[in-house]
Amino acid sequence: MKGAKYTEATAANILDRAAAILHGGGIVAFPTETYYGLGADPFNEEALARLFAVKKRPVNMPILVLIDGPGMLELLVEDIPERCRPLMDRYWPGPLTLLFPAKKELSGLLTGGTGTIGIRFSPNALVGRLLQIWKKPITATSANISGESPAATASAVADSFANSIDYIIDGGSTPGGQCSTILGCNRDGLQVVREGRIAIDPQDLSEK
Repeated sequence: MKGAKYTEATAANILDRAAAILHGGGIVAFPTETYYGLGADPFNEEALARLFAVKKRPVNMPILVLIDGPGMLELLVEDIPERCRPLMDRYWPGPLTLLFPAKKELSGLLTGGTGTIGIRFSPNALVGRLLQIWKKPITATSANISGESPAATASAVADSFANSIDYIIDGGSTPGGQCSTILGCNRDGLQVVREGRIAIDPQDLSEK
């Protein structure tokens, strides 16, 4: 496993290297607005299987993905329920993961067999630059062995994974504390699945 300290001077080379690793089916760790995440190509079944293996994650637990804006949603979702749009306008970019009806062709490893896909538009500048170079969504499951605490630093990622992942982008410490809020957003209504960094206004959950 290789790592690199992210600075303005090194950013271009590091992000190009990370994108090349992702294209090759590799796994890259990077900082987000909550914790470090593990990035893999969400459309590469072998990369997803490896991601589950290195995390020792049960295959029935879905994996969320990051996008660089609503324009990427069409690659992942069957449709955007109207009740989701005000939430996207209000809370994105931010630490809110929305569960949308998933495209049927998406891997069951992403959806955990739920028929939904968890998506977040991260406000982290490094993530945004990586996605612009990568040009498609990226997984961002927390960088930890399943059941252990998420990593808030690059060194903690290295301690957890040794040589089982391919690259760590060391962007310094992340805020930690809380993960993203997860909100179910489908045709049947809205539901808080996991409380997290964003406190959802109860009015956002009421019938419109």
